[in-house]
Amino acid sequence: MLADWRGNPVTTDGAATVDGIDAFAQGFLGYETRAGDILGAADADPACALANAYAAMLWLFLESPEGVVRARPYLAHAEAAASRADERERLTVAAVRAWADGDVLRAASLGEAAAERFPRDLVLAKMTQYHHFNRGDAPGMLRIAARVLPANRDLAYAHGLIAFGYEQCHMLAEAERAAHTAIALQRKEPWAHHALAHVLLTEGRNEEGRAFLEDVKDTWTGLNSFMLTHNWWHLSLVMIEQGEAARVLDHYATHIWGVWKEYSQDQIGAVSLLARLELAGVVVGDRWQDVADHLVPRIDEHVQPFLDLHYLYGLARAGSPAADAMLESLRRFAATAPAPVAAAWQEVALPAAEGLLAHARGDHAAAVRALLPVLPRMAEIGGSHAQRDLFGQIADDALLRAGHLAAAQGRLAQRLTGNPHSRPTRARLALLHATLGLPPPGPVMAA
Repeated sequence: MLADWRGNPVTTDGAATVDGIDAFAQGFLGYETRAGDILGAADADPACALANAYAAMLWLFLESPEGVVRARPYLAHAEAAASRADERERLTVAAVRAWADGDVLRAASLGEAAAERFPRDLVLAKMTQYHHFNRGDAPGMLRIAARVLPANRDLAYAHGLIAFGYEQCHMLAEAERAAHTAIALQRKEPWAHHALAHVLLTEGRNEEGRAFLEDVKDTWTGLNSFMLTHNWWHLSLVMIEQGEAARVLDHYATHIWGVWKEYSQDQIGAVSLLARLELAGVVVGDRWQDVADHLVPRIDEHVQPFLDLHYLYGLARAGSPAADAMLESLRRFAATAPAPVAAAWQEVALPAAEGLLAHARGDHAAAVRALLPVLPRMAEIGGSHAQRDLFGQIADDALLRAGHLAAAQGRLAQRLTGNPHSRPTRARLALLHATLGLPPPGPVMAA
């Protein structure tokens, strides 16, 4: 029996299969395109349970029904070979099967069990953190990373994994230390870059965040489209906060939209950035239409509520009638959603979708009524703090435009307290204070 790069046994006689498994593991953890090498390895060795489970996993990350279809043949091979595999490999096969079946709670539970027994298996730990993330379970994200860190302290990937878990649990000092540890071990660690970008944005350290991301962006080579576009998205957010929103359109064209227009994460990144630019006063022209053209096939998917809200808003901002069809489809799906996720779909995603559609069409009073009550529960639909902040910004805009000025003042003042160097927030609040006859917001202190 051979072993992978971390010394974990692999049930195969093929050294080339192990090479493919190692390329997948390291590419998956580092968000590199070489993760795709697993498909060739699995095709060449259908009797290797682990290689085929990893190939199925790769397809499931498409976050679409097509991904499930493409995963099935590999999953079938993995399950047929599972009786000859060891316990770690069987756990992997079972976790991928649960994911393919839509049972992410079981997939995460199996990943947690694997972390206890096989802490040097970072692939399952990373997959499990992904499932916790999509359910809004920040403690779960931190817990799985903490379980595997002691056995992997030599790896930057492990420190990047726990850095994001800390950040999502609002443990920002710990997140920053872990991210710096990861980067010290390996400068090209885009997930640690991402975690640190979250910390710096959350703390309003805009100049520092800009300088950091500008410094490490030369390492964003060979990355998959999600990690490449998402880190550029983070740089764009900082630029918006610095009052350079108009310049972000250049990044949008070259680094945000167009890398892989068919991919879910590239699509929601584009929707989110265009919306933020409009909220900052930038005219985005006909860019919504190109995005919407790629969203129409998504209207009946309902893979994750977080994705659905972005798809719907993008369609609505483009003026597409498909937005109405998607909302009706969402209503039908929410009514029959499986019990473990029913509340997230029915009580959070559906009213949020109605509010977002209303905002996109200029019915700001309806947007306030539907969106504001569910904001405290938005974590349940998944996504990060920074990503979900879009919904808060849209609610703020709806409050202003619907004439709820006192409520808008309170929310904007709190937003400025969290990020006192945010030029767009300061400008909106100053204008609102003038309207209300209030003293202007206090001066920006030195960074």
